[in-house]
Amino acid sequence: MKKFLQNKKLLSVCIAVIVIFSIIGGSVSLRNKRSTPLVVQSFGNDIVAVGARIVDFPIGLVSGSFNTVHDLLNTQNENNYLKSRVTELEQTKTRNASLEAENRQLKEALKVKKTLTDFDMINASVISRSPDSWTDLLVINKGATAGLKKNMAVMSGGGVIGRIIEVSAASAKVELITATDKSANRFAVEAEATNGKKVHGIITVIGNKTLAFTQAIDSKKLKQGTKIYTSGMGGNSPKGLLVGKVATTTHDSFGLSDLIRIDPAGELNDPSVVTVIKRTVTD
Repeated sequence: MKKFLQNKKLLSVCIAVIVIFSIIGGSVSLRNKRSTPLVVQSFGNDIVAVGARIVDFPIGLVSGSFNTVHDLLNTQNENNYLKSRVTELEQTKTRNASLEAENRQLKEALKVKKTLTDFDMINASVISRSPDSWTDLLVINKGATAGLKKNMAVMSGGGVIGRIIEVSAASAKVELITATDKSANRFAVEAEATNGKKVHGIITVIGNKTLAFTQAIDSKKLKQGTKIYTSGMGGNSPKGLLVGKVATTTHDSFGLSDLIRIDPAGELNDPSVVTVIKRTVTD
């Protein structure tokens, strides 16, 4: 014990620890008994709060500046990307205009007035669709006065959905490509095979409103996803209108020929606006 009391450093540490714990205990006891902190404690809290605000202000300012700079850099990058896209669009427009001019010159040189790919477009709205023939027919608000004729192709949503079968002065009936009528005038179509050759056939409805590419020769060379277009070889439909894509290639029920199922490209479920394709090829 004497050695402990003679060791002044160890004694001082013990006394300091006791004092600190006493102060802490007293502060906790006073805080629990008082509704407000002590003046000294309140003053210390205020100093700490003010100091924190002083420190946070320049940090927040610098951080905000960095965020602003980052946003500006992102905006600049987006602006540069949009400018490049605009430039590409202008180049595409210029190229298309040049190709059209060249096409006209070639036609004049060859004394050809129109080709299978020449057509005009007439927009119309769907005004009627009978529930009992929902997948077969619809009525549009354009007719003979707008230049519509029987067998003209009709598109909606980027793909062919049918053809006109009846024309009145101010309206027309459109038969959809999903119509199950056996006497329907089917579209003549074509697709490019893996060997680069064209595969020709017609669109047929099989089973439960399923579209199929039938009467095709060498159809095994048509891969899934191959786009199918009108060939311009039947009716008043011009060449090059998108009909759909190859979904699957299987055998028919007799196992004698290939059956190519098609995913239609057009809006068949609920078309509200359609485009009638007016073929301008010279008969």
